[in-house]
Amino acid sequence: MTTLWTYLTDNWSQISAWTVTTLWLASLPVLAGLVLALPCGWLAYRHRWARLPFVSAMGVVYTVPSVVLFLVLPGVLGTKILDPVNVVIALTLYSFALLVRTVADALAAVPELTLETAAAMGQTTWQRFRRVHLPLAVPVIGAGLRVAAVSNVSLVSVASVIGTAQLGQLFIAGNNISSLTPIVLGLIFFTTIAFVFDALIVLATRLVSPWHQAVTR
Repeated sequence: MTTLWTYLTDNWSQISAWTVTTLWLASLPVLAGLVLALPCGWLAYRHRWARLPFVSAMGVVYTVPSVVLFLVLPGVLGTKILDPVNVVIALTLYSFALLVRTVADALAAVPELTLETAAAMGQTTWQRFRRVHLPLAVPVIGAGLRVAAVSNVSLVSVASVIGTAQLGQLFIAGNNISSLTPIVLGLIFFTTIAFVFDALIVLATRLVSPWHQAVTR
């Protein structure tokens, strides 16, 4: 423990900068993936012809190794290989691939009788989606977000292989100096960030859908 603390204090300025970068590299793609997945998931739910292409295509995207995607994107986007934007776009694709099916399944899980009741009350399709459909789907979407967020945290560490400056560099440093100290420190940081992200999503889900907790109790 003393060794970990000493290494942390000696390299605090660098590690703190890496932590900030890691936080936004892991969180921004989840938010972007959710924004993209909501309309696409709704489309896949509403139209059977759209579900198979979306789900199949996104399944293929998620099977592509992250390192390959990190290396291919600069050639496609015209960016430099060390640009963080490559990591953001790659992780956004992974988040979208996970969430589009989750959103479609969450919307499909809403009881049809509830939607028919809302329609009978004179609500339009948009009103039903905003006031009934989406709120009732929040718990399932929240569960998918938790998976996407934790997956992104682990995938960010892989970006250190291509030289992106974030906490994954601790693993590279440990390998270079043949020391477990920075590696263990990196594991602690990434595990903590994953737990924090997961807890924040759980809290946000409960705040947005308090009715779900009442029904569960």
